[in-house]
Amino acid sequence: MPASVFFPRPWRRRRTVGWVVLVLVVVLVGAVDRYYAGQGGGDDWARYHDRCFAVAKVVDGDTLDVAAPDGRSATTRIRLWGVDTPELARGDGGAMYFGPEAGAFAERMLDGQTVRLVLHPQRSRDKYGRLLAYVYLAPQGPMFNERLLEEGYAYADTRFAHPFKADFVRLEQTARRAGVGLWGGVTPGLMPEWRRRLETRGRKG
Repeated sequence: MPASVFFPRPWRRRRTVGWVVLVLVVVLVGAVDRYYAGQGGGDDWARYHDRCFAVAKVVDGDTLDVAAPDGRSATTRIRLWGVDTPELARGDGGAMYFGPEAGAFAERMLDGQTVRLVLHPQRSRDKYGRLLAYVYLAPQGPMFNERLLEEGYAYADTRFAHPFKADFVRLEQTARRAGVGLWGGVTPGLMPEWRRRLETRGRKG
């Protein structure tokens, strides 16, 4: 049996390595394409920005689905930019303070409605693949993100920078001073964890 069967010539090794590299590149490119397809990629702005969609489902106070296909889903899940409403009951966990009220408010305002989505040009998705948007009651209605803050159904989420951050903080402060919505009875222990940490730091400061 020729020795080359056990010890391939250098050109054969190089050709084998070349094929391996090519296969790895193809796999990597495919994985990247699938990732961006799931995340919306660079076409979110063209597909969603300043466009109107029917609300397919209200998930909770700050999350909804609109009737627009997204990847394999028939709908697109929207997470409202810059606000955080208390959670509804999930699995074995109970609802957070004022979570049901926030969800019911969103249901009254959005169910069966058409909304206009405005996106942030630098970031269109969160880590869960949800589309981040400012949601307006279409066609020229108010921004729902702001309504949640004005009525005391949401916290201004200061963890991430965005163009309306300062405005949202002011709206929250006004609602808090008036004691409307959740501000009528919430304590730090009833707040979301991120907000509880913020409140604790504020008292120490």
